Amino acid sequence: MSEKRRYIFLASSTEQASEIKSQLEKNYDLVIPESLESGLQEIRSQKIDGLLFASSNDSLSQSYLHLIDVLGHMPDGLVILNPNLKILWANDRFLELVESEKSVIDQNFYKAFGTPEILGPDFCLFNTALGSGQSAKSVLRIDEKIYYEVHAKPVFHGSEEIPGYLVVVVRDVSEDILQRQKLDAIYQAGLELGDLSPDELLDMSEEDRIELLKSKILHYTEDLLEFETVELRIVNKETKQLDPLLAVGMEPIAADRALFANPEANGVTGFVAATGKSYLCDDTTSDPLYLPGAAGARSSLTVPLILHDEILGTFNVESPHPGAFDEKDLLFLELFSREIAVALNTLDLLAVEKMSTTTANAEKILSEVVNPVDEILNDTAWILERYFGHDPKVSDRLARVLKHTRDIKQSIQKAGQTHDLSSSSLLAGKSDRPLLKSKRILIADSDATVRRAGHELLGRFGCDVETAHNGEEALLMVRSFHYDAVIIDIRLSDMTGYECFVELKKINEHLSVILMTGFGYDPSHSIVKSRQEGLKSVLYKPFRLDQLLSEVEKAVSSPTDLDSEE
Repeated sequence: MSEKRRYIFLASSTEQASEIKSQLEKNYDLVIPESLESGLQEIRSQKIDGLLFASSNDSLSQSYLHLIDVLGHMPDGLVILNPNLKILWANDRFLELVESEKSVIDQNFYKAFGTPEILGPDFCLFNTALGSGQSAKSVLRIDEKIYYEVHAKPVFHGSEEIPGYLVVVVRDVSEDILQRQKLDAIYQAGLELGDLSPDELLDMSEEDRIELLKSKILHYTEDLLEFETVELRIVNKETKQLDPLLAVGMEPIAADRALFANPEANGVTGFVAATGKSYLCDDTTSDPLYLPGAAGARSSLTVPLILHDEILGTFNVESPHPGAFDEKDLLFLELFSREIAVALNTLDLLAVEKMSTTTANAEKILSEVVNPVDEILNDTAWILERYFGHDPKVSDRLARVLKHTRDIKQSIQKAGQTHDLSSSSLLAGKSDRPLLKSKRILIADSDATVRRAGHELLGRFGCDVETAHNGEEALLMVRSFHYDAVIIDIRLSDMTGYECFVELKKINEHLSVILMTGFGYDPSHSIVKSRQEGLKSVLYKPFRLDQLLSEVEKAVSSPTDLDSEE
């Protein structure tokens, strides 16, 4: 049989000691000293495996048992203090924690650590333990990166009512606390990444905001995560190419390398962007996916930028040391990448808001301008038609008036149109109805509401819209200018839709014409008769935007154009 393990046993009463001893002595060799001092002497003089403390209210199961390896193998530091906080005994692990090679016996507990800072929750834990007779705990900070959790339990001996000693356990919790601090810092960094003051929003362009975001990302990556090599790429939704947004410490050939969100032949970055899975490369020399990035890199860590299950891009860091990254680095980088994804989305939303405001302002101005502009066009065309052939100088002047009038309206439209945002992950790939862009459309209707709706709805997709009040004006405008399509109400004030359709075809037999009717009401049978003459398109008021756009697209496009769009 193996030799029984030997413990020093301290109890508050003889009766309690006898009771607990009878339960334990079959398995353990218990030494019951007369006092703690004599118990410590036993520890110094012979092999003792542990200490067992039992207070007056303890049962066996509640006894405060510390299995102490006196040779220093216990993972926590253990000391016994007197009420004046002098150290009566300490294990080897405690000596390691206080970084002392000499004895600490008779030293003050706090002085053994130098000048520790007490962080709480109990700022007077020893007084609390001695005064209350209950355990107390607190945390000490030794320097910026060393934290010890301290548990103190009072020990009563014999019939004493006041604790005569304190058993103190000191545990190194630096890793846990630093991890919590880093998590908090990452959360705070996320708030900072997307934080722009009203003044910054007013003064900064979109490019300036992106540069500010890049500088913040780099700052937190270097100072908080302590990574020196950084590569950030954004997925282009249309091409799936991974466009570089930020590259520090990467070789120029690597930073400029064309990569796509594809798990094959696009390195680790392409794999992560395609799968949404993080990738830890411990050794770049043997990893088949790794493509050379930073000079001399031996390990890398790449995580996706994900927002609402959508992959926006990738974040890559590299190190010259093999196996430089572990699971905690992966966790921190994934959390930080989520904050980056939110910040990128915020930039996109700001860009959308800015464009929406610009578009709304332009549309408001345009809505006030279009009717007077159309009146000028109608009147000038009427005068030009009657002066044609009489006075060339007058005709030239009128033609210039028409051109400048149209230019005014087009300038306002261009100001409100969406500008290119190649860097915007949110807007990339948005459909803009390219078949309608720059197409000139004439709308003839006596209802000002319909004319205004045509301007707003078609103008929003790049059409150059002009209007006429009646059939005569529509015919005059078609004789004077080129149009890609004409939309005519079947009930004009001076003629039917069919009559206007026939006259328009006489002017230009290839002109695309669309007839409009309200709720299918057609008392003059314009639609039926026009269909017999070759009419292909009909619109119903009030407009449904998708129907309006589709019919106009068919009217202005060749079959080849429509097939390519599909």
